[in-house]
Amino acid sequence: MRFRNGFWHLDDDVSLYSNRHYIEAEASDGKLTLYACSSPAVRRDDTLNEPVITTEITAVADGILRVDAYHHKGGNPEKPFPQIPRCDAEVGDFHISAGALKAELKDGELIFSRNGRELTRRFSRLSGCMTTANGRFMAEYLTTGIGETYYGLGERFTAFPRNGQKVEMWNLDSGCSSEMSHKNVPFLVSSRRYGIFVLSYGKVSFEVGSEVASSVQFSVPGERISYCIIAGGTMKDVVSLYTSITGRPALPPRWSFGLWLSTSFATDYDEKTPFEFADRMEENGIPLSVIHFDSFWMKELQWMDFRWNPKFFPDPEGMIRKLHERGLRVSVWINPYIAQKSPKFDEGVRNGYFLKRRDGSVWQCDVWQAGMAIVDFTNPEARKWYQDNLRPLAEMGIDCFKTDFGENIPVDDIEWYDGSDPRLMHNRYTYIYNEAVFSLMKELKGDDAIVFTRSGTIGSQSFPVHWAGDNVATYSSMAETLRGGLSLAFSGFGFWSHDIGGFEESTSPDLFKRWLAFGLLSSHSRLHGSTSYRVPWAFGKEACRVAAFFANLKKRIEPYLWLCAEEAHASGIPILRPMVLEFGPDDEMIKFLDRQYMLGPSLLVAPVFSEEGQVKFYLPKGRWISLIDGSSAEGPCWIERTYDFLSLPLYMREDSLIPVEEDGHRSLIACNASSAALKGIAAVHDGSIELEDSSIESVIAIDSDGKGGSCRRTLVPIDGIVRL
Repeated sequence: MRFRNGFWHLDDDVSLYSNRHYIEAEASDGKLTLYACSSPAVRRDDTLNEPVITTEITAVADGILRVDAYHHKGGNPEKPFPQIPRCDAEVGDFHISAGALKAELKDGELIFSRNGRELTRRFSRLSGCMTTANGRFMAEYLTTGIGETYYGLGERFTAFPRNGQKVEMWNLDSGCSSEMSHKNVPFLVSSRRYGIFVLSYGKVSFEVGSEVASSVQFSVPGERISYCIIAGGTMKDVVSLYTSITGRPALPPRWSFGLWLSTSFATDYDEKTPFEFADRMEENGIPLSVIHFDSFWMKELQWMDFRWNPKFFPDPEGMIRKLHERGLRVSVWINPYIAQKSPKFDEGVRNGYFLKRRDGSVWQCDVWQAGMAIVDFTNPEARKWYQDNLRPLAEMGIDCFKTDFGENIPVDDIEWYDGSDPRLMHNRYTYIYNEAVFSLMKELKGDDAIVFTRSGTIGSQSFPVHWAGDNVATYSSMAETLRGGLSLAFSGFGFWSHDIGGFEESTSPDLFKRWLAFGLLSSHSRLHGSTSYRVPWAFGKEACRVAAFFANLKKRIEPYLWLCAEEAHASGIPILRPMVLEFGPDDEMIKFLDRQYMLGPSLLVAPVFSEEGQVKFYLPKGRWISLIDGSSAEGPCWIERTYDFLSLPLYMREDSLIPVEEDGHRSLIACNASSAALKGIAAVHDGSIELEDSSIESVIAIDSDGKGGSCRRTLVPIDGIVRL
C-alpha cells in the first residue's frame, strides 16, 4: 500500500507517527526495546502530547531476529497469528544478536548486519504508524543496496525479481497470468543473503522499491507490525532457516514422481476411460504412475457429496482394485465447499459445520456450485466430519486427494467458529483445509501420505504436492508458469507441478511436445486440461514418442530425484531451484534468469519456449556435459541452439554424480568427478558400498545389483560422461 506522494510528501489523507527520533533503549530479559518519537525530545516537556512508537527485538534462532513495532499495544491480539519459537540472545545496551545476525541502534539508526556486514537498515523517518481515511496501518521501510534484487512472496507470475513491484498477500482463484496468485507467502529474499518474513496471515502489502526507490516498504492494517529478519551465508541458508520455523516439506511417496494422467475437467469420462488410457500409454511405451479423476467423478451440481456417480462408475471399488493390480495409483478431486443440492448439505447446516454470517445464518454463494457453503475447519467437529467423509474413499483405495480451491474465502459479514478474524482467515484457510486432509492421509497411509493442492500460505509447504493452477495453452503462459515455480521455490515449497500443455484453451501439437519436456523435468508431472484430454496420442505419433522419451528419462533419473526429495525434506531447499538460489548472486548474469532452472543441485534445464526450438541459455562457471547428447561446454558462457522435440538443454554440472536406475540396476553417471566429490557415494545405494581410492584424473563408476551387495567397479577417464 502506498502512503506517499513522491519522496518528500505524504498523500493528502495520510499522517505519520514515525520512528525518526529514538529517545530511549532498554535491554532486559533477552529483548532490546527502542522508543521513538516523530519529533526530538530536547526537554522533558517535549514528551507531552507526543505519540511513541515502540520496537521490541528478540531472537528466534541463530540467524533469525524478530521485530515487533507498535503504536498502541492494547488492541486485541491477532487470531490466527503465526507461531514461531524464541531463543536466548546476546543483548547489550544498544544491540541484540542471534548468532552472526545483529540488530544495533547506532547514531540514531537501526541497522541489521551479519558478521559485521550491513544488510539493511530501517528508514526511520518514513517508518511508523500511518493514519489514513481507511484506518491506521503500520509500515516499515528498509533500505536497499545498489544492485540488490529481491525474490519470492509466494508463487508469482510477473517479472522474476520483485524489484519495482507492488505485491499484496491475498489468495485468489486467479489463474497464472496476472499479478494475483493462489499462493501468497509474505517472505521476501534478498540477493544480499537475508530475508524479510512478515508475521501475518492478513493482507500484507509490499512495495519493493516501487513507492520509494531505495526502500522495501511493507505494511499491515492496525497499529502493530511483526516481522523477522533471516540471514545466512547463502541464499539457500536463508530459505532453509525460514522453513526451520514454518515447516519443512513432508516427503511424498516415491510413486508420486512418475507421470500422472488426468481425465481432465469437463470431459466425458467413465469407468472404462482410465483403462483405455492405461492401455494406450503402455502401447506407446509411456510409463504411467497415477490416474487422476477430476471433478465429475461425482454427480454434477452436488459437489461435494463424496460419492462416485453410479451412472458412470457402477463399481468404483472394483475399478480401483484393478488399477492397483496394474501398478497404478488413484487420485480424485475434492474441494472444501458443499453444494446446496448435496445430500451432505442439510447435515452440515444442522450440525453447524459451515461458515456463518454474523446473524447465525450459513454463508452461501453460487460462484462455483449452486448455493454452496464453506466447511469451517476451525470447528473441530466440522474438521472431523469432513475427514470422516473422506475416510471411506481412502479406505476404498484412493491414494491421493487433489485438494482444489480454498482461495476465495469471504471476509465481510463473517463469523468463524473459533472467533478468528475473517481478514486473517482468508489466507489462513488453505492451511487448515489441507492440514485436515493431509493428516487423515498420514493416519491411513503413513509415509505414502500426499495431497495435490493449488492454494497455499505460510507453512503450506509442509503438505506436498502443489501445482500451479489454471494456466493457458500458450508459450507465454508456459513461461509464466515457470516463473511462478521459481518464485515459489524461495518460500521453501519443495515439490511443484503444473498442467502439461496448459489447462485452458486448445493445445497445439508443438506446444504440447515442448511442454512435455518441461513437465517431465519437474519434480511432479501431470497431464491435465479443461475441456479436452491431454493424452499424447491426441497430438500425433511424434507426441507419443516425445512423451515416451522424457517419461522414461525421468524414470531413469528417479533415484537422483529421490535424493533431491530427501534434501528438500531435510533442509527445505526445493527440487526446482532458480539459478540464483543454487549459485548465489555474485554472477550478475544469474540474478535475472527465469527461463532455466536447476533440477536439484546437479542438473540444469532450459525448456524450449518456441515451436522452432530456438533456445538461448546460460551456463555458470565450470564444465558442463549434456545428459542427452554428451556434448560439453565450459562456463561461464551463453549458448544459443535449436533443438528438436526429442531434446532440450539438460546439462550435468561439474563434479556431479547422478544415480540412475535402468532394468533394475543402479548406476552412477559422473561428470568430471574429483576424489572429493566421490566421498560418501555409499549413501546413494542401499546398504554399504566401499569405494577404491580415486585420483582427480579419473572417476569410479558403480553398477550395483540394487540390493546393496555386489558391485562392479570400473576406472574410467574423466574426459566425458560415464554411461553404464
